[in-house]
Amino acid sequence: MTATLDWAGLLSFALRDLRLRPDDFWALTPGELALIAGVTPGEAAPLTRDWFEALSAHFPDKDKR
Repeated sequence: MTATLDWAGLLSFALRDLRLRPDDFWALTPGELALIAGVTPGEAAPLTRDWFEALSAHFPDKDKR
């Protein structure tokens, strides 16, 4: 089974409930977001290599030249 994240739900929670700006939300690490959201470590699915590669393909690093 592949774990999925509800990005829309997380963003809605961050903007509406936490009152974060979008830039602040996207700058958070998953661990920081979990801490702010009150998620106990170990509850969230780990970031697998396949999931990381899918995220990397969807959100490639910008060329910093």
